[in-house]
Amino acid sequence: MKQHRLLIYPKDVCLITGKGERHAQKLLRTMHEALQKEEHQGVTIIEFADYMGLDADEVKAVCLAKPKISSG
Repeated sequence: MKQHRLLIYPKDVCLITGKGERHAQKLLRTMHEALQKEEHQGVTIIEFADYMGLDADEVKAVCLAKPKISSG
């Protein structure tokens, strides 16, 4: 079954930017204000990609990738 998700979360931003979770939270808060979103609204993957100047398909691929489980 194909996964679908519209919103981006701080952990996704960490994977994409290589920054820490606090930086990711601050970036999403800044974007939330810049996009004039209401408190209950989230930032979408496409809005994040546009804001950061990234390809939306690449961002989606990172966000929807299944985490690798180490056998150890």
